Amino acid sequence: MKILVLEHPRIASEKRFNDIANTPLWSCLMGGYAAAALKREKFDTSFLDEALPDVSFDQTIKRILALSPDLLCVNTVYFWENTSALFDFFSELKIFGFSGHINLFGFFPSLVYRKILKMCDQVDSIAVGEFEHTIVELARSLEKEKSLETIEGLALKSCLLDNKGRMRTPAKNPDVFAFPERSSLKGTITILASRGCYNHCSFCPVPSFYNQGSLWRGRSPENIADEIKGLVAKGGKEFYFCDPNFIGPGTKGKKRIMGLMDLLKPLNIKFGMETRPQDLDDEVLRKIVNAGCESLLMGVESGSSNVLNQIDKSSGPAQSSDAIELCRKYGIEPEIGFLMFVPDSSLNDLKENMSFLMENKLLDRLARTANLLSHTQIVLAGTSGYNRFEKMKRLNKSGIFEFEADVHFLDPAVKWVATLLTFACHTILKTMSNSRSPIFWKNKDNGISQTANNYLVELSYSLIDLALENPENLRRESIKQRKEKILDRINSIIRKA
Repeated sequence: MKILVLEHPRIASEKRFNDIANTPLWSCLMGGYAAAALKREKFDTSFLDEALPDVSFDQTIKRILALSPDLLCVNTVYFWENTSALFDFFSELKIFGFSGHINLFGFFPSLVYRKILKMCDQVDSIAVGEFEHTIVELARSLEKEKSLETIEGLALKSCLLDNKGRMRTPAKNPDVFAFPERSSLKGTITILASRGCYNHCSFCPVPSFYNQGSLWRGRSPENIADEIKGLVAKGGKEFYFCDPNFIGPGTKGKKRIMGLMDLLKPLNIKFGMETRPQDLDDEVLRKIVNAGCESLLMGVESGSSNVLNQIDKSSGPAQSSDAIELCRKYGIEPEIGFLMFVPDSSLNDLKENMSFLMENKLLDRLARTANLLSHTQIVLAGTSGYNRFEKMKRLNKSGIFEFEADVHFLDPAVKWVATLLTFACHTILKTMSNSRSPIFWKNKDNGISQTANNYLVELSYSLIDLALENPENLRRESIKQRKEKILDRINSIIRKA
């Protein structure tokens, strides 16, 4: 039996091109892990990575038909308003004569599997939750022509007849999984050193995917180091740990990471990581920097204690400030995960956000400023936030299979500020993607970029102040007129080059 594991093509989103939510949805090594699991069990498996620039679905169809697999396993990634193209692709595959079993896995299909199976006849099965063991059992059953109904974690059309959950119980020890297949070792190499999350923030799909709640499992230091040693032997030098919580919880998490650093230091690699403010202390930072850590993404989310409570974030602004200062002490300028706007926030929450960002010197670089001031909470199906807002009847569902939703803001004034400030930031970010622009992101910051940076900060304060002083200000000009003024101001800054 021939099996093909596919990372399908992606189409960039006009609206969500810079959202940090793309990170867990996209860069999670799922296709590589699925291919490795099947190959270890001696299945005839190919891994096709089409998640590359300028690869079209038409090209992918031709490659699949040429390979003619009996089982096609697809890491099904949600790419916002363009995701329907993927399901058109499945239909076209069938039209062109593909007769194999189509299985989907990953965050997106796991969280809306019933809707996909109900509405998409081309899909035969979905591996719900952690997928490696499920896909291996699927392949074995197909090869032996056995029933698929008893495979844990596998959702079939028959699941539409009941309300039973289909999520597979996660493996207790992630060391059992084979190291992922990789299509390339160029550039920074992504590593997944743990699975899940010990927290359950209302906006995050990671806990929902693995356990419908908090569950964190770390690979052993020896297992991680063995994988990295193999990659170093093939020329790998730079790595990025894409775990939502690289360090892990409590004393055990700290002990594990200290042991891992002892194993990594002799390898002379450079790496980046993601973590939470409460996981950092002097001893940990000294150790990871000495082992080669050069970059760090920290999930701060808000400068308002009120907002942090709303989104179930178990840390506070003071703790985040201390962690930022500690990173700088060891020569790391942290990148920040931040939600400037959430549906339940007030104008005072926005003021607290601005105070936090300014006090921690986080609004002095254009690319970072434009990102931090534009992020609005994204609500995805399967998360606790989606479920809560749905019960409150505040969701405006959108996207294929209603996977995403806009939420009605409690305060129209906050929505007004969010609309205008996000427009300004996105305009800047799109301009920064133009290689001919004086503020092209690969160039060093210059006078033009500093002027643009200062404008975004001033605009933030002025919009919040206008909304606070008199709500009538919100109605004197239409949103369209306000946007035109913002655009004119940004263009005038850029033209000065």
